[in-house]
This record gives sequence, structure tokens and C-alpha cells, in this order.
Amino acid sequence: MATTHKPFRELLPDGTNFEFIGKTRLWVTISILAIAASIGMLFVNQATRGSILNWTIDFKGGTEIIFKFEGERPVSSGEVRGALGGAGFAGIEVSDYAWQEAGPDGTEVKVNGLRVRTPEFGAVPDEQAAAHAEAFVAKFEDREILKVSWSGDTMSVRSKKPFSEDEIGAFFAGVGLEMKPWGAAAEDFATVEEGTGEYNAQYSIWGIDRQYQLALSSALEGTTVSVVQVYGVGPKAGEQLRNDGIKALFYAIVLIMLYLVFRFDVRYAPGAVVALLHDGMIVVGAFAVTWTDFSLTTVAALLTVIGYSVNDTVVIFDRIRENVGRLKDKKFARIINISLNETLSRTLLTSLTLFVVTIMMNIFGTGLVRNFAFAMNIGVIVGVYSSIFVAAPVALYIHNKYFAAPANK
Repeated sequence: MATTHKPFRELLPDGTNFEFIGKTRLWVTISILAIAASIGMLFVNQATRGSILNWTIDFKGGTEIIFKFEGERPVSSGEVRGALGGAGFAGIEVSDYAWQEAGPDGTEVKVNGLRVRTPEFGAVPDEQAAAHAEAFVAKFEDREILKVSWSGDTMSVRSKKPFSEDEIGAFFAGVGLEMKPWGAAAEDFATVEEGTGEYNAQYSIWGIDRQYQLALSSALEGTTVSVVQVYGVGPKAGEQLRNDGIKALFYAIVLIMLYLVFRFDVRYAPGAVVALLHDGMIVVGAFAVTWTDFSLTTVAALLTVIGYSVNDTVVIFDRIRENVGRLKDKKFARIINISLNETLSRTLLTSLTLFVVTIMMNIFGTGLVRNFAFAMNIGVIVGVYSSIFVAAPVALYIHNKYFAAPANK
């Protein structure tokens, strides 16, 4: 008895013939408006918030501290902002932050805390560090100090005579700083270097996170304040990271364009580049509109979006190239429309699969995972749109403008 096999289910039935190219003017208008809105929102943010995007400390420098509060009542961001402002700390940004950690029974539980961002990179600003170094040399003239320098929250001292832990601790306390215990390093600090006869030591103080923790513990009576995570980037490093991120995006675009020229020909490359620029600007616009954190993770997501968009565009262009040789009796515009319809099912299915994964990451993820997923959510949507409604029409325009005879347009 012969068995019959059910055919595969298709997302779209055979013979589907949506008119894409015939409505190019509409799609281009929508894209232009979306890009204009994205760029316009950058200026609005600059005027109202002082920055075009919600840069994280990755790009603008500073320190990010995650605090956990345990007590009889929850602690609000307003209370934290008021407590730190009352303690003399300026430029503070406070926002909600959640993470997963092991509960009493070993299962993962969600913990709600607060994230504090400050423009300060260390507990000792540069001008204070210089003043502290001068005061240190003046106080210990008898130690034949050769050099004193600060790096972050560490003071390095090179001298002919050693110091005791109590002496250094008392000095730091006199300038309002709290020294970290020396521990095993105490023996090294008291050991003279062979050959030079000098003592080299690095005395560290508790960083800005400790200062904030003490200020909050003092202001929030009955609440245990603990530091979960500290992350800091110097202002120069932040500027360098931002420049490197821009370079990475630029180089990716150039290399993709060269690949497309080699893979197809010159008429296709501009369409793919316009499409990926379109996607990048709209994703950035989404971050501007929602004021979502823009971090190094976001740059990674943008590069991923660009790669995904180009991949989808290459599939469509490959089908167009095949049909150009197969459907020689049809005009190029008609061939593009046929090719878009033939690849539409594949485009929607692959995009939907990726979108479902990233939307789950957005819903259930936290922190950087959610940041990456949000960029991918927007990127998948605009990537599908640009592959169909931007890249293909640009390829048609280039073909008609420079490659086709008037009768074959």
C-alpha cells in the first residue's frame, strides 16, 4: 500500500504576488520620515536632556554602582538621590536595577536594587590628588620621599625610608579618606629593594562606592546597604571607546560594501549600504526616543543588526541575479518584484525566529542582555523592511540610471 506524504506547510501560498516596486514612493517616504524623526530626536534630547543619547559610563566616563537594600521597607530612587545629594555628591543619576541571585532554598530569585551613576571616576579628583601628594611630602619630610603619584584610588610612594600602616592610615583619615588594610602587602611595603635601596609601596583607599555606601547607611536608618557591583571608566578611556565604536561601525560598512561589489556588482552594493545605514539610524533613533542606555553592548548589537540586514539583502539580491538570467523577457523592475515575492516566505520565517528569541531575552533578561535584545528587536523589524523596501528600490534606481537602455527600464 503506497503511502502519501503531506506537503510542507508554506507561510505564503505559491503564486503570491505582492506589489512592492510599484509602491516604492510610499516606502521611501516612510523611511525618510522615520530617519528624520530619529535624527530630530537626537537634537530634542540635546536641548532637553543635555545629551543626544543616554550614554553609559562606557562612553562618558564615571562610575556605576549597584546597591542592594535590605530592611523593613523598600528604598526609592528619590530617597537615594536625596541622601547622596545631602552628603554633597553632585551629578548623580539613580535608576532601578534588577538581577537574579540564589535564594535561601537554592532557587533563582529576582532582586530589585538601585543603580547609581556618578561622573566621578575615583574617590579623589585630580586636583585633590595633587594637593594630597603635596601634603604627604610635607608631613613626612624625614622619610626622604622621592616620588608620590596617584592612579585612581591608589597612592604610589617611592622613598628612602619605610612607613607604618598606622602612619598612612592616620594621614588618609586626616584628609577624609579611608585606607584599605594592607594585609599581606605589609611585608612588601617594609622591604627595601636591592640595588636602589628604596621602598616602593602602593597605598589604596576605599573607592567612591564606599563613600556612597557610608552616606546611604547613615541617611537610611534601619536599612542595610551593600554594594553588589562597581564599574568605572575614566573620561579619556570613555572618549576613546566612543571613537573606537564609531570606527568599528564605519569599517564594517566599508568592508560590507566591498564584499557586495565583489559578490555581485556595483549596481547592488549601494542599495545594501543605504539599507544598513537606514537600519542603524532607526535603531539609534529608538534608543533616543526611549532614552535607553547606549553602551558598548549597544554598539555590538548595531554591528549584529548590520550583519543580519546585509545577510537578508544578499539572499534577495542573489535571487534577483538568478532571475535576471532566467527571465530575460521581463523588465528589471518586474524581475525584482518577482524575486521579492519568491524570497518573502524565507525572509519572514527567519526574521520571526530571531525576533522571538530576542523578545524573550528582552522580557526575561536584565541589564546588558536586555539592552542588546532591545536593539535586536528593533533591528530585526527594520532589517526586514529595509531589505525589501529600501535595498531593492535603490538597486532598481542604480540600474535604471546607469546600466539599462531606456527601452529596458
